[in-house]
Formats: sequence, C-alpha cells, structure tokens
Amino acid sequence: MIGLPSLNSLDRVQAARIWLATEATDMRCGFDRLAERVRAVIGEDPQSGHLFVFRSRRGDRLKILVWDRDGFLLWYKRLEAGVFKLPRVGEGKRSVELRASELAMVLDGIDMTKLKRVPRYERAGKARAEKSHAVPL
Repeated sequence: MIGLPSLNSLDRVQAARIWLATEATDMRCGFDRLAERVRAVIGEDPQSGHLFVFRSRRGDRLKILVWDRDGFLLWYKRLEAGVFKLPRVGEGKRSVELRASELAMVLDGIDMTKLKRVPRYERAGKARAEKSHAVPL
C-alpha cells in the first residue's frame, strides 16, 4: 500500500512544501486539470515535487497531487461521515502553505480552527525568513 510520506521525512526535507488551495475544487478533476489549478490558483509549478491539496465543495473529500520523478501521484480521500477541518485562511487568499504536521492533523480529523500555536523561541535571522511562510492557526 502506498501512503503519504511520513512526517519525519517531510520535516527533514525542506524542499517538500505543502500547498492548500482554499477554494473548493471539482473532485472530478484528474491529473491534468489539477496540475493546471496548481499553476492558476496556487501559482506554483506542479512538477516541483511539492504536495498540492484540494478540497471538495462539501469538505468531505481531499485530493493531493504530487510529482514523483517521472509522473504525477494522486491521493484521494473521501470521508464516510463528517468533513475535513482546515486551518483558518486570511480573507482573499487563494492558497496557503501547510506544515507536514498540519496536513497530518487535517487527515486525522483534528479541527485546526480550534488549535492555538503557542510562542516558541526562534533565532532572529531564521524567524524573519520563516514568518513569510507561517500559517496562523
């Protein structure tokens, strides 16, 4: 069975970024239409090796598109009951970057809107560089 990469492997590889399209996506979209949405909505290269997450209008389905060396992989999850609870997104944003742990929480059914990130120590130089990619919870 092929599963998502482990959190440990994603956290170690800084190049693997995770992008969530905040607008609902037609779940009938396949590889090519999702790749085009990556370009149009998220503004990234679909062959970059990053993970691109799309949700259904009802919120009970997610698709994750990723390029794997010589072709696209597509993960599709449909919930039998309930909806995926996604992080809060700023007004007008069409996409948001997630951490691997945030994606794992979404997939595990944790309501991200009820979480609060507590302050942590960050070195001055590193903190400024990463704040541009920070996702508020």
